[in-house]
Formats: sequence, C-alpha cells, structure tokens
Amino acid sequence: MVSAKDALDELRDGNRRFVAGEFDAASIASRAHQAGMSGGQNPFAIILACSDSRVPVELVFDQGFGDLFVIRVAGNVVAPSQIGSIEFAASQFGTKLVVVLGHSNCGAVIAALKELALEQTHRSPNLRAIVDRVRPAIEPVLDAHKNSDSDTLTSAAVRANILASVERLSHGSLILEQLINDDKLTVVGAEYSIETGEVDFFDGQ
Repeated sequence: MVSAKDALDELRDGNRRFVAGEFDAASIASRAHQAGMSGGQNPFAIILACSDSRVPVELVFDQGFGDLFVIRVAGNVVAPSQIGSIEFAASQFGTKLVVVLGHSNCGAVIAALKELALEQTHRSPNLRAIVDRVRPAIEPVLDAHKNSDSDTLTSAAVRANILASVERLSHGSLILEQLINDDKLTVVGAEYSIETGEVDFFDGQ
C-alpha cells in the first residue's frame, strides 16, 4: 500500500501537471474506462471535497479510475455519513492518506458568513444542517476579522473550515483515531484555488 508521504507526493505532482497542462499518453489512458477493474479497488488517497462543480477532484490531481476514493459534500463538512465513508475506505482498502479539500470562494462558507452577519437565513432544514456545521469554525474568524475586507474574511473562513474538518476527522471517530495513533492514517487539509488551479496542502500544520 502507498504510504501517506508517497500519496501526498503523487497528489502534488498530479496537481503540478494539471496546472501546467502536462497530460501525457499514460495520464490520459488512466482516465479511460477499464473493464478489468470490476474485481476491486485500491485507491491510494481518500479525498473529502466540496461538491462545487468547479473542483473536479480527479482532474485537479491528474488521476484516473481507481486512484482516489472521493467523498463530496457542500462545504466539505464532516457528518456521520462522511466519517463512515472514510472509515470504510481506510479499513477496507488500507488507504493511508485522507485529504480534506476545500476551495477558494466556497459557497457554503460564504452562506454561513452571511447568516452569521444576519444578511440571509436558510429556511430549508437540510441547507441549515450544512451551514450549522460550518458555523463553529468560522465564528472566531468573523470576530478576528471585523475590520477586514470581504475577500480576506472569506479566505480566512475557508481555511478555518478546512482545518476544522481535519480536526473532526482526527478526533471524531474511534476507528480513525486508532489508525492515526498506529501511524496507519494521516489526515491533512488542502485548499484548491479556483483562480489558479493550484492546491495548497496544509500538511505542515
């Protein structure tokens, strides 16, 4: 099984190729349908990403069929179903890396900021469930950036939301905690820039 470090290196290399537009024949072939994969899967990384249509996860990392176990939800929030999906992949496939992938100008984060500022409210309980999961991460950011412009505030809130999801995954599941303690799983945050296509990993935090 690919180590967490090697998996991170591959994701970094893949994103570099994506940004540079370096798609060789092998890279393109990996994204073609492969009938022989019906026997099982062996993803080298688990990605919890936002559902935003501008963040095509496999393309962003230049990966093909079977390479990534991708879980997508608005705001890359952590709820029981996301935790269970990650527990399944980490336990079933032995995948050693989880990346929480947020992105610039995240709509779910902006919606939560607007609700906290009383600019709008969500009547749908389902939408509110997402906003309520973002809220605890960004409330301190809102207090700390009272005099900041909206772009600075949004950028800080996006990062805080990503790191909060990393924290919830790291300490919200006995299964994941045990894997982390046994050095069998690493959880890191990352932010995709919609403007540049680059992914900034927070693995040093």
